[in-house]
Amino acid sequence: MSESRLTYEERGAVAAITLDDGRANALSPAMQDDIGAALDRAAAAGLVVLLTGRPGRFSGGFDLGVMGAAGPDAAAMVIGGFELARRLLRFPRPVVIACTGHAIAMGAFLLTAADARIGIRDGGHRIQANEVAIGMTLPRSAIEVCRGVLTPAVLRRALDGATPFSHAEAVGAGFLDAVVPEDQLAARAGEEAERMAGLDATAHLGTKLRARAGLLAALDLALEADRADLAALFTG
Repeated sequence: MSESRLTYEERGAVAAITLDDGRANALSPAMQDDIGAALDRAAAAGLVVLLTGRPGRFSGGFDLGVMGAAGPDAAAMVIGGFELARRLLRFPRPVVIACTGHAIAMGAFLLTAADARIGIRDGGHRIQANEVAIGMTLPRSAIEVCRGVLTPAVLRRALDGATPFSHAEAVGAGFLDAVVPEDQLAARAGEEAERMAGLDATAHLGTKLRARAGLLAALDLALEADRADLAALFTG
């Protein structure tokens, strides 16, 4: 892991993973690798994951430089993002996200994969699947992960309409579970992670996998179809 992109800290029963590349916290291939390595460490230690970002920014989504260059790296980056979401959905211990600011595109989709999501009550931060606004048809995988937490009406607004949501609005939409004042976010998310660390690990994972069985099956099919689509789109 590169400390320039994230930090990993074990706090008792919780592994705190903080994304901070100094910019948009883009989910580049390198950032994805770093997150994967951090999750490996947390899983090996049997820890609850608390995933957060830098002040004002959880993640701006995929690396636009890689996307613009197209080719197999772009296709692999997009698939890698949704494989990361799948991993969070299946992670053996609870995953809590403290959304420290803007969560755009893949950043928003990662929120849908966590067990608990807490944001900021005020501050002007937005959560948005902006793909349609910038001329991109959403991958099937994005639709499936969002379908897991968004109602059909909100799904249309969020995806078809590329509607931006404030953090407060995102609670009603389903992207977040709760919002708190910004200066309370770290403490509140830490408390939730500690609470969830007290859950029985076997019962938690078994119940989570049962509840998400349909979603995970649909996501697997979506990933397979997206691989073919993206290969054609980015590599010709």
